[in-house]
Amino acid sequence: MQCLVVIAHPLHDSLCRTLAQTAVDTLESAGHQVQVEDLYATAFAPALTEAERRSYYTPRFDAAEVQAQLQRLQAAEVLVLVFPTWWFGFPAILKGWFDRVWAPGHVYDHASDLGAIRPRLHALRHAVAITTLGSPWWVDRLVMWRPVRRVLKTALLGTCAPRCNLDMLSLYRAEQVSQQRVEQFRARIVKALARRAIP
Repeated sequence: MQCLVVIAHPLHDSLCRTLAQTAVDTLESAGHQVQVEDLYATAFAPALTEAERRSYYTPRFDAAEVQAQLQRLQAAEVLVLVFPTWWFGFPAILKGWFDRVWAPGHVYDHASDLGAIRPRLHALRHAVAITTLGSPWWVDRLVMWRPVRRVLKTALLGTCAPRCNLDMLSLYRAEQVSQQRVEQFRARIVKALARRAIP
């Protein structure tokens, strides 16, 4: 299977990168083709450009600056996102990746009346979101109603890849995490990928 692992953390020695490596190792050991999109390492520019915005509702979106990222996303059958949750949302660089790479004419099509969009990520079947949070679980789930998961499941995958299933793996209180909890969470990653992507 074609797998795309997107990493969005500025620190090279972060917990997120350790978790991302677990995902990459698990997929590669199962024989899958793995592409890594390390947004900070490649200095991905998150801001939508003027050309991109002006072409957003034209017949041809200007994808010249994100063509390589688009090709990797379009080819992916498995998408793994690894990122910290900050202020109950995505890091700016990952939000920018969604803004620029999940583009009309490539990832979805606008309806002629600007109504419901039509999906184009037909190859994408499985998505696993791996995130760390400083908050306890009950704040994310009971107070905030899991906003990151809702955006991923409904706004992005639900419209652009409706046949894709989503596993959301959240490591809470990550700023005070023990090595034992890290290992338990890494085991959850391996199990989720085995269930979704490993025959």
